[in-house]
Amino acid sequence: MSKHDGKKKAKHEETAPETAASREKMRRKAYERELGELQIELSALQAWIKRTGERVVIVFEGRDAAGKGGTIRAITERLSPRVFQIVALPAPSDREKTQLYMQRYLNHFPAAGEVVIFDRSWYNRAGVEIVMGFCTEDERDHFLTATPWFENNLVEQGITLIKYWLEVGEVEQERRFRARIEDPVRQWKLSPMDLESRKRWYEYSRARDLMLSATDTDTAPWSIVRSDDKKRARLNVIRRLLSQFPYDPLPKTKVKMPDRDMDDAYDDEVTMVDRRWIPEHW
Repeated sequence: MSKHDGKKKAKHEETAPETAASREKMRRKAYERELGELQIELSALQAWIKRTGERVVIVFEGRDAAGKGGTIRAITERLSPRVFQIVALPAPSDREKTQLYMQRYLNHFPAAGEVVIFDRSWYNRAGVEIVMGFCTEDERDHFLTATPWFENNLVEQGITLIKYWLEVGEVEQERRFRARIEDPVRQWKLSPMDLESRKRWYEYSRARDLMLSATDTDTAPWSIVRSDDKKRARLNVIRRLLSQFPYDPLPKTKVKMPDRDMDDAYDDEVTMVDRRWIPEHW
């Protein structure tokens, strides 16, 4: 059993903290220390998922610049991409537009011993698609009606479904957008759709409220994450994730480095001397 409870929390058992807009941002040294400990636990969780054949789907949604990508990286950077797989689908192709709406997401669902993390998901229909006019209100309403049934069926089929909504404040979102505008190595993160989301802040708020009201169910609840402080948000998400599973600690086994077999030994450095080495500028 993990030190993070190992039991699923009841809906709304953990209440949101008091408004944290004025809280001091977490210092990097403290963050890296806590993250390192949690990543060891994640490795134990990974071993447990592989051994038990668990199938896990994790959905990350939230406002633009809420920190979804960074949180997903914090979870997966020390794990095997064969077990923890990230799915970030582009806009649907012309062919995909003619498929059943859920079809292209189902194609990426996990087999036994796998975790699939959706960096945005089928919930696009309840967010960006309706706000930006890519679907009709009837299509959105049908989605909101059908999704609880769809997700309940997933859970009944043995899939563990976990949904996170990252909520960033208006002031912090603007700061992050401005940072992307001014930093050339981060401008790729800023799309015309992101800028439009600033303009349509309250339309997105209404879409969020409707989505949560329709799809926050006992079977597939939404976990809301305050993400004005990215470091705290990442740690809180990982801790919450670990608490969802009764995994075992990593075994403390000693690994012995084997000696090289010298029967076929030769000077394998000489054979590399005249190869096409890149220039060493540093």
